[in-house]
Amino acid sequence: MPDFSFVILTFNEEEHLPRLLESVKDLNAETFILDSGSTDNTLSICGIYGVETSFNQFENHPKQWDAALKAFNFRTPWLVCLDADQIVTPELYQQLQHFQDSAHQDIDGIYFNRKNYFKGRWLRFGGYYPKYLLKMFRTGKGFSDLHENMDHRFVVPGKTLIWQKGHILEENLKENEISFWISKHNRYSDLLAHEEIERMNKLRIQTIRPDLMGSPDERTAWLKNLWWKLPRFIRPFFYFTYRMIFQLGILDGRRGILFHFLQGFWFRIIVDVKIEEILKEKKNGR
Repeated sequence: MPDFSFVILTFNEEEHLPRLLESVKDLNAETFILDSGSTDNTLSICGIYGVETSFNQFENHPKQWDAALKAFNFRTPWLVCLDADQIVTPELYQQLQHFQDSAHQDIDGIYFNRKNYFKGRWLRFGGYYPKYLLKMFRTGKGFSDLHENMDHRFVVPGKTLIWQKGHILEENLKENEISFWISKHNRYSDLLAHEEIERMNKLRIQTIRPDLMGSPDERTAWLKNLWWKLPRFIRPFFYFTYRMIFQLGILDGRRGILFHFLQGFWFRIIVDVKIEEILKEKKNGR
């Protein structure tokens, strides 16, 4: 048995889950899935692949990951936490295949490099590649950052390293229908608007120390800190322009530009509108 187990979240993932499980099945690692009430064939697929499952009502991704890390009796010193719409590439598979805990005694977490796809297009530019995500960490050391309301990330207390080679491929096939993408991000905008207001009122803090020259997550924390200081309604224009011009998002082609517009401008301006609406309601005493 390898020195790690896989942990996956699911909700109606019959379209994605077989791709992921096929990409890792020959590693023979224990696999645990926390489901939030799937009504399709997700749980049947779990049975076919012999993975252990549990249920938790979904509230948001950080809380769901926190529940997943507490729901199972893990027997390995490391965990690999993946989303159901991700796939492990052969190069990353080889690194996992040769992974040994004894060679990483001074490390608490490992970042994987992600390739993100939208409507079949690899988002190579616009700040989306390379994208390093802390996906592997010591059991009992890594935890879900509950100070986030939408973005989920794991935190470890000790040293981390980045695996430059190999990727996780992420492509949510449901998002090929734009109505699904808009509905999903409309829900996300509610979470993010409330989160930012709570940060204004000092009800949320950043778990990770902001550092532009630090780890990938420390850099993200620094950029978020900058974002919160920018004027609402103006910052989406700055951000979209930055992604298109300075991060070369325009080179991602028609589908890529659509994604950058939706995620980098439309979504951000909807969040700002909702923040203004919530603040107005509170001012009026509602």
